[in-house]
Amino acid sequence: MNGVVRTLVTITGEMRAMGKTVEVIGPDRFNTLPMPSYPEIRLAFLPGRKLARLIDEFRPDALHIATEGPLGMAARGYARRRGIIFTTAFHTRFAEYLQARTRIPLWLSYAWLRRFHGPGAALMVATRSLSDELSARGFKNVCAWSRGVDLQLFHPEPREEWDLPRPIFAYVGRVAVEKNLRAFLDLQLPGSKLVVGDGPQRRTLEREYPAVHFAGARHGTALAAAYAGADVFVFPSRTDTFGLVVLEALASGLPVAAYPVTGPKDILGESQQPVGALHEDLRVAALAALEIDRAACRSYAELFSWSACAQKFMDNLVPTHRFA
Repeated sequence: MNGVVRTLVTITGEMRAMGKTVEVIGPDRFNTLPMPSYPEIRLAFLPGRKLARLIDEFRPDALHIATEGPLGMAARGYARRRGIIFTTAFHTRFAEYLQARTRIPLWLSYAWLRRFHGPGAALMVATRSLSDELSARGFKNVCAWSRGVDLQLFHPEPREEWDLPRPIFAYVGRVAVEKNLRAFLDLQLPGSKLVVGDGPQRRTLEREYPAVHFAGARHGTALAAAYAGADVFVFPSRTDTFGLVVLEALASGLPVAAYPVTGPKDILGESQQPVGALHEDLRVAALAALEIDRAACRSYAELFSWSACAQKFMDNLVPTHRFA
């Protein structure tokens, strides 16, 4: 489970509630292999023939390719061979992640990404700054598709009573190199640092930072209470395209500290009242966030609904034509 999966699962449910028939073709239907350097993610192995059969049997009115992995590449090839119009989305900065893990240069990865998304009728992105950046890099047909948050689940109460010195500065999310967690864990801050989540870097960071409390992965009400029980949410990532966890923190009444980068600056910058602090010195942002009214954070989060997110997604879809 991550922000991309949470988004897709939630809007699928919203669309079905609106009376739409939705078929999700994911890697769970195929033989899979672990992704190199991130074995928790499974990649479909040679999915082309079965994928084509599944799409043919469903006869969709619209086809959306969610990610650029093996299934996405197979779906793109299928659509191009059959003359089917499709849409795509830019959820993840794969170019930056590959560079962090393998040193593959950005220009090469972005050239491949432009080629992947180029034939699509619409490329959905979550923020204006990302839209501007991709357009400047030569991507075409870029359109807006924001995100939502579960306002019933994520709430200021109930909260977990962490047995830690206050204030508690918390990070929630995947524990992986691209999240830039050391930038948070190295900060000189009062109180305590808390990390909620799991991932390939967790064991290493636990050894390097014994004073930090690593709570592991949480889900559902336990996750919501973990957010609400902290004092500031610190988001050290410089590469996320949105940061769904930022909305979850705000819905929990938790002010946000982050770098002024794509995602946080787009979310926090639209608020009429301070709900977070942005600064190139993350310590400055974290300390400033302590002074922010938690009620304002919750009020702002209430502007982001999943039903609006699903409706915008459907507005961006384009008829396939071939199956008419």
